[in-house]
Amino acid sequence: MAKTRPARGATVNRESGRFNLPERAADGDWLDDREIVDDGAAPLRTTVTIDTPRTIITRNTSPDIGFDQSINPYRGCEHGCIYCFARPTHAYLDLSPGLDFESRLFAKPDAPVLLRAELGKRGYVVQPIAFGTNTDPYQPIETEWRIMRGCLEVLAETGHPVFITTKSDRILRDLDLIAPMAKRGLVAVMISVTSLDPRTAMTVEPRAPTPERRLAAVKALSDAGVPTYVSISPVIPAITDHEIEHLIARAAQAGARSVNYIPVRLPHEVAPLFRAWLDEHFPDRAAKVMATIQSLRGGRDNDPNFGTRMRGQGPWAELLRTRVQIACRKHGLVREKLVLRTDLFRAPAGAQGELF
Repeated sequence: MAKTRPARGATVNRESGRFNLPERAADGDWLDDREIVDDGAAPLRTTVTIDTPRTIITRNTSPDIGFDQSINPYRGCEHGCIYCFARPTHAYLDLSPGLDFESRLFAKPDAPVLLRAELGKRGYVVQPIAFGTNTDPYQPIETEWRIMRGCLEVLAETGHPVFITTKSDRILRDLDLIAPMAKRGLVAVMISVTSLDPRTAMTVEPRAPTPERRLAAVKALSDAGVPTYVSISPVIPAITDHEIEHLIARAAQAGARSVNYIPVRLPHEVAPLFRAWLDEHFPDRAAKVMATIQSLRGGRDNDPNFGTRMRGQGPWAELLRTRVQIACRKHGLVREKLVLRTDLFRAPAGAQGELF
């Protein structure tokens, strides 16, 4: 039986078989082979591999996602959130969506250079670029790699709009870039806060900053004039849903403009990982959690259909909507359409253009 690793989210590291990949066993090259904890499980050592893509902007055509293009400076995420819908992407790399996803990371150090090149292409159409839509751009390794900052420098220089989603207060390191961009109408930030209880947060999102640090980041950003929003996604039945009203109250107190939510989604390999995590950490309510999720998802662990996948269906989904709406009205948080400026964009000059 798999041992729980301290400060990690997934409890297992096996493949799903979707791509006919073999089950992955601990092989020693990514485990700390010296330090053994009391339960016999070796803590995982995070490794980072350089990824060299040819392009960096990803285009999106999903009708229920509010952005057309995005950038992911990293593959995998050390925050280790058990619910992360991006976990299945590691299967394409012949790695496990489980522990590999949060310990075997890939960095794209050429991202700022690639971004500059793509913004300079003839015919480029300016639309806000979203960061943090797949993995967190301010996860711990950003402190060393600074890829997100490099991309922000290019966007600030060219007057390009950007929307950032993160659950890390590391974003405040780049306030010197973000605040001036906000004054020009070029940036907005979404901070994710899913629980106010430190123990719950540590279990659900083991390597993310504490809830209080995230709320402090909301306040610092708001005080600096940055349009800042709070996401309480995902709402997990019987684990975090009782905190909805308190979360919204604290978001308003910190200066958030609005609050966003999505019921927990369990696509592909996330579902068995989530079930194993429930059995390990919440065995007393695992059946109740999954029964409620299935009531939200048409009797399945996951609903992949556009529209309903983001809001759920049935009585529980309607109750969730009502609770969020009432709490937002109570605290003056009105849902607003985010509009960032695109008219300030100036393509980066090429070597030849700089001569004239």
